[in-house]
Amino acid sequence: MVTLSETHIENRYRVQPNHANNYESLHGGNLMKWMDEVGAMSAMRLAGESCVTAAVTELDFQQPVPIGEVARIEAYVYDAGRTSVRVRIRAWREDPRSGESDRTTEAAFTFVAIGEDGSPTPVPDLTAESDEERRLREAAREAED
Repeated sequence: MVTLSETHIENRYRVQPNHANNYESLHGGNLMKWMDEVGAMSAMRLAGESCVTAAVTELDFQQPVPIGEVARIEAYVYDAGRTSVRVRIRAWREDPRSGESDRTTEAAFTFVAIGEDGSPTPVPDLTAESDEERRLREAAREAED
């Protein structure tokens, strides 16, 4: 079995002018792409297989990420079905000089594990062993409601 902590992935992207919208902040489509990529890596940690996006739930943009700042994206698996994996993904804007950050976005993505033949393939069970892992799992489930 794989633990929730083993699926934790975090990545940072510096927002450049080519990532921006007309308001000189990160284009939502770019952020969604980065969230999808980090989420897929988290899902693959559980599945041990390639994973494809099946659904996105409640993608909420709470504030912009200006050009020159960093988009920090965190993902972890909080539930697994037979072939599907649920991943909580959150993003923050981060000042690269001070490290000051504020959450900007959160969502739940569902990925499906794909075997070598291109068909959905079973995923292992996910365990939450520590109090912190159980807290993260519960927070992700509550965010869906």
